Amino acid sequence: MSNPTAATIHNVATTIPDSVAANCRKSPERMGWLKGLPLTVQELRQRWELTPDSPLSGEEPSCSYVEGVRRGDGAPAVLKISMPHMEQEHEAEGLRFWNGHPTVRLLKSDDGLRAMLLERCQPGTTLRVLDESEQDVVIAGLLRRLWRPVPTQHRFRPLSALVEYWSKQTLSDIEQWPDEGLVREGLRVFKELAYTATADVLLATDLHAGNVLRAEREPWLVIDPKPFVGDPAYDGTQHLFNCSARLQSNPENVIGRLADLLGVNYERLRLWTFARAAAEPREDWSNREWMDMARAIAP
Repeated sequence: MSNPTAATIHNVATTIPDSVAANCRKSPERMGWLKGLPLTVQELRQRWELTPDSPLSGEEPSCSYVEGVRRGDGAPAVLKISMPHMEQEHEAEGLRFWNGHPTVRLLKSDDGLRAMLLERCQPGTTLRVLDESEQDVVIAGLLRRLWRPVPTQHRFRPLSALVEYWSKQTLSDIEQWPDEGLVREGLRVFKELAYTATADVLLATDLHAGNVLRAEREPWLVIDPKPFVGDPAYDGTQHLFNCSARLQSNPENVIGRLADLLGVNYERLRLWTFARAAAEPREDWSNREWMDMARAIAP
């Protein structure tokens, strides 16, 4: 972690990554959460009888506080406390639904504090250790296991809610758009796809190689899902973005290969990828990579 901020409560240090602190500066609600985080960590350590353990391997979180811990019986676990975040709202409920297949298991939770005690993956290295073509196979296999119909009575939000949330953010940045025609086409495709899915399943929505960890119970387990109900073709997009150089060099083959592995419609996967590249909200609209990617796969 680079230049972490540390706060000490009752002689127990709580180390907050800079990436989390930076995200919290975007809203007063998140700053309030950050200010109370050390006390929240201390409360949960005491209530759940947790002892801080060695640092976790894997990637530094940007939207949550995460630490390796030991439970009262010495078993390893992970304490995770999420900042206020629209996309992560139903993470604990999603983990209960999947029940460890193929995600990490949820051991305890406090929904009011957005806190979870999770199964710890060991050794915990990310899927990034494999070549991207090998990642394709693992990601596709995990997603196909995650995609299940939800019961009639459930609290998960439709994917269209995420699309509407993103679209409003993008429209609020209209003065920064580098190519108005491309962004507006992305917004149009977003809306069209969100309401024309032929199948609705529970999606992870943020599954990429950094959110897949090597484990003992299974070769690979999923962490950090952001559950929404919708079109399974959407769920391949995040992995494609994490293979951006390969995607831009040969978009038809890369998208086609993943669509085949996932068993989804090629055109819908391509259009979802285009819409996200063209119209997903971002801090730096001047970054040409996104627009170049959108043009490479535009309808």
